[in-house]
Amino acid sequence: MSLADINASGAPVRGRPRSEAVERAILEGAMKLLEDGVPLAELSIERIARTAGVGKATIYRRWSGKEELFVDVLRAAEPPDPALPGTSMRDDLIVLLESLRLRGLASRSSAILHNVHVQMKSSPKLWAVYDSTVIAPRRRLGLEILRRGQRNGELRADVDVELANDIFVGPLLVRSVMRPDSDLPEDLAERVVDTLLEGLRPAGPSAS
Repeated sequence: MSLADINASGAPVRGRPRSEAVERAILEGAMKLLEDGVPLAELSIERIARTAGVGKATIYRRWSGKEELFVDVLRAAEPPDPALPGTSMRDDLIVLLESLRLRGLASRSSAILHNVHVQMKSSPKLWAVYDSTVIAPRRRLGLEILRRGQRNGELRADVDVELANDIFVGPLLVRSVMRPDSDLPEDLAERVVDTLLEGLRPAGPSAS
């Protein structure tokens, strides 16, 4: 997947003010090396700097190490995080799960993304950075949606939101990761949310 359409302003802010063109060149340089088949373990800051036509110091002013840089490369190549409508717990959950479906499709269509995700799991340090900066915030967002649903009476008060979040996300992860040959239809997120909410909504008039 090309990074030609990266919106550099979406990357985390670090250190001194940055040049968007320089940051774009660095991200594209890293992606070019990945496209050329260079394994993550062999990607060094020096090699990325040489490919991007910048000095190593330029990269270190923006990222503390290659793990943080790789995470930003992945975030630039993946579909962006969604803006939640905030109209209801159901609507927010559908948008959140739809973003997982789109990431699953992106990973399937991009050999680079697929290979990098596989390699990343073999690097505990890199996976820890990805988990803390990408996966954990997304999980916190899902938990907050469910807790807000409990406060608003859209979700039963006795529901374990940690478990419920896993139950909502699980089908998307199974189809995207464990069953990569399974369908990811456009209405999948809506079907998952509505099926589960049938058993998780409060009983009585407030459930309507």
